[in-house]
Amino acid sequence: MADYDRQLQRIVTEYRRAEQEWPASAKEIARWAIRTGRFDLRAPTVERVLAREIAQALREEYFTDSKGRRVRAKHPAKARRNGEQITLWDDMRTAPRDHMEKAFGLRRRHIVGECRQVKADVDSYNDAHPAERLIQMVLDFTKDVEEAELVERSEEIEADELYEEFEAIA
Repeated sequence: MADYDRQLQRIVTEYRRAEQEWPASAKEIARWAIRTGRFDLRAPTVERVLAREIAQALREEYFTDSKGRRVRAKHPAKARRNGEQITLWDDMRTAPRDHMEKAFGLRRRHIVGECRQVKADVDSYNDAHPAERLIQMVLDFTKDVEEAELVERSEEIEADELYEEFEAIA
């Protein structure tokens, strides 16, 4: 996968060297890459692209649990099959605990990695722009999560009240 990502990164570099509009959307860069013959879908690439799209679709499948929470249904976990490391998807409503522990751990490591990267990016930007006010990045999300849960609950209460008003009128 790393080689494929490097190929795509090279396409972006070539796009910029060709003095195309920048900043640009991924769609604009893709159109340019196809139009200029820099990207051609071959069978293994088609399989990878489809696998990525399937994984994305699985990530976006949700259900409402018994307490009214919107919950992701499908979760990936690393596993070994025939000596090869692969990612297996399972539905949390039927998945064994072992799969879910691995899946939640994988997700947490991904979040930590994202936080580590944004910290490095912010630190680098701040170092490169010492005359400007520092961009502060708080990586403790406790209050953010609590606030999001409160907003969600208040929206649910508001929706229930609107429904009751509608029922009273109807």
